[in-house]
Amino acid sequence: MLHRVSVLPGHRRNGVAFHMIVAAAQLATDAGMRRLQLIARRELPHVVCWWQGYGFEVIRELDDHQLLLAAALPARVVVPTADDMRHLGVRLAALLAPGDLIVANGELGAGKTTLTQGIAEGLQVSGPVTSPTFVLSRIHHSTGTAPQLVHVDAYRLGSAAELDDLDLDETLADSVTLVEWGAGLAEYLATDRLEIDIERSGDVDDETRIVTVRGIGPRWRGVDLWALAGVQEEW
Repeated sequence: MLHRVSVLPGHRRNGVAFHMIVAAAQLATDAGMRRLQLIARRELPHVVCWWQGYGFEVIRELDDHQLLLAAALPARVVVPTADDMRHLGVRLAALLAPGDLIVANGELGAGKTTLTQGIAEGLQVSGPVTSPTFVLSRIHHSTGTAPQLVHVDAYRLGSAAELDDLDLDETLADSVTLVEWGAGLAEYLATDRLEIDIERSGDVDDETRIVTVRGIGPRWRGVDLWALAGVQEEW
C-alpha cells in the first residue's frame, strides 16, 4: 500500500507525482502484485479526482476523513508455448468489443502474430491470419456476430503520420484494431486501449513468453485482465 504520496511545493506541476505512480506501479508489478492501494483525504476532492484520472477508484470509506482508493496493475501471463499464446488470444477475444484498440509490442519472433491468430479465432474471423508486413494492414471479417479484426503491422512505418495514411479511423469504431509494433505510433488512435508487451524468457532455448496486458482509459476500468492468467482479482 502507498501510505503517503506528496510533492514539495516548489516542485509541483512538473510531472513528479505522475512518475512516482509509474515507478510504484512497475515495482509492484515486478513483485507480482495485482493492484495499488492508497488513502486520500475526503476534504481534498481535487486530489481524489486527480488519482481517479490515473485509474484509481474509491473502493470504500475508512472513516469520516479518509477514502481508500485502488487501481489494478497490468496483468502478467506466463505463456510456455505457441499453442498457449493462441489460447491466450482466444481468451482475450472474449473481452473485446467494437472500437477496441490493441497496441502489441515485442521483438521479432516474440509471438505478436501468434497472439493475433488466437484473437482472430476467438472473433471467428474468416481466412488465415498472417502478419501484414508488406500490405501494412488487413481486414478480417467475422463469420459470426463478433466485430471484424483490423490487423496492422507498423514495423516499416516511421511516424504516426504514416500510420494515419492507412485511414484506420474509418473502421475503428466498428472493429477490433490490433497494431503490431505500435508503441509510439498508434496511441493517438484512441484514449482507451490495451497495451500488450511480449518478452522472451532469459533462456534462449526456452519458448516461454511473459505477456503483460495493460488497460488504458475508462473502457478498461473494472475489467479483470488478471482472469487471462487464471487469477480472479478481488477488490
